[in-house]
Amino acid sequence: MAVSLSEADGDDDLGESSDINVTPFIDVILVLLIIFMVAAPLSTVDVPVDLPTSTASPQKKPDKPIYVSIKPDLTLFVGEEQVKRANLVSTLEHIPEAAKDKFVFLRADRGVAYGELMDVMELLRTGGYPKIKLVTVEGVSQAAAQAAH
Repeated sequence: MAVSLSEADGDDDLGESSDINVTPFIDVILVLLIIFMVAAPLSTVDVPVDLPTSTASPQKKPDKPIYVSIKPDLTLFVGEEQVKRANLVSTLEHIPEAAKDKFVFLRADRGVAYGELMDVMELLRTGGYPKIKLVTVEGVSQAAAQAAH
């Protein structure tokens, strides 16, 4: 409760003020902001994959992307859940955000053979997911690399 220091009716008593004290509210908002800033980078896929680099310009990522990851030992993951190759399409069908008209982001370790990558892409395509984007790490173009030396 706040008080006013102005004299009211000539009394020596302090009068009550009905103004809202927003300081605690601002403190709570700042704490929530810090929590979201720390938690936001953690909302990405945590399957460790050594992605190849590319000099292509990065494209906008949708709000809730669906990631399919291929590890070097050829295990498949949808998000962070390991799935068998035979269950890949059925797992995607049970995810509400994985509509067949939306992109599936395919992350493959650089040690995965090209044929294995194409097999997974073919599984997705025959399962009704023809929109596939390959995920890479942003690299430096050769012209820029030569100019730096």
